Amino acid sequence: MKTLLVPIDFSEHSTRALDVAKQIARLAGGKIHLLHCYQLNVGGVSPYGVTIPDDFNQRIRDAAEEQLTALEQAVAADGIAVESHLTPRYPSEAISGLAGELGAEVIVMGTRGATGLQHILLGSVAERTLRIAPCPVLTVKADD
Repeated sequence: MKTLLVPIDFSEHSTRALDVAKQIARLAGGKIHLLHCYQLNVGGVSPYGVTIPDDFNQRIRDAAEEQLTALEQAVAADGIAVESHLTPRYPSEAISGLAGELGAEVIVMGTRGATGLQHILLGSVAERTLRIAPCPVLTVKADD
């Protein structure tokens, strides 16, 4: 497995998935592609009369990029080839799309994300990704 895609939302589950992906990459001499999908605020005025600052979305993107860059540097420091990708797209579609573009051989992702929502089997993003991914998806559960 030379091309691994690891969606990252900075939760314990995605961090554990990255640990597994690093083990696979070391054994196979593969490259990890980190993907973070950040949420943009649609803007406007809230029903309470609070206006969202004009630079709010840029600040969200900058904060996401900073965290992703730090994670990319940590993976590279472990001697693993790594590249990061950042997008405001909806996660399951972005994951599937990038996996196809990269020719990823596997997607390694957490079973649940940072939202904290619990689902019967898997997180909703993981479940949707399993359905539409162009390659195998390895889901990793964080130690509870």
